[in-house]
Amino acid sequence: MTWPADPVLDVPALRRLYGCFPCGVVAVCGQGPDGPVGLAASSFTSVSMDPPLVSFCIQNTSSTWPKLAELPRLGVSVLGSDHSVACRRLAMKEGDRFAGLDVTSTSDGAVFVEGSPAQLDCSVEELVPAGDHHIVLLRVHAARALPAEPLVFHASTFRELARAA
Repeated sequence: MTWPADPVLDVPALRRLYGCFPCGVVAVCGQGPDGPVGLAASSFTSVSMDPPLVSFCIQNTSSTWPKLAELPRLGVSVLGSDHSVACRRLAMKEGDRFAGLDVTSTSDGAVFVEGSPAQLDCSVEELVPAGDHHIVLLRVHAARALPAEPLVFHASTFRELARAA
C-alpha cells in the first residue's frame, strides 16, 4: 500500500477510521433536580496521577451535557462486559435512560451503574474546546475498582476481551 492511502477525510471515512481503535465505554451520571441524568461515552481516558484527572469528550450538540455540567459531582462508571444494554439505554436520544438500570449514588450526587469494573467520583475541572466536541477534564475525588471484565467498543459494535494464549 502506498501512502497516502485515501486523501478523502469525510465524516463516514473518519468514523470508520476512528472505529479501528477499540476503546472502553463509561457512563457519566449525576443526580439532577428531577432524578438521575446520564450519558455513555467511549472517549474516556486517564490523564494525570497528581492531581488525579481523567477525561472524556462530549459533542457540542449534546442536550444531556448541559444538565450534567452544572452538577457538583459526577459518577463515572467504567461499563462491564454485561452492560451493553445499559450502554445503549444511556446513549438513547429520548426516553428514560435509567429504566431497568441498577444504580447507586453518593450523598454528593455522583451516580454509578452497579456492577461496573471501576467507579470514579468526580467534579468538572475544565472544559477544553476541540472542534465539534469539548474535552471534559474531571478531577477524581474517590474511586474503587471491582472484579469485572470491561465492555469494549470496536467498529461500531460491543465486544468482550479474550485472554491471549
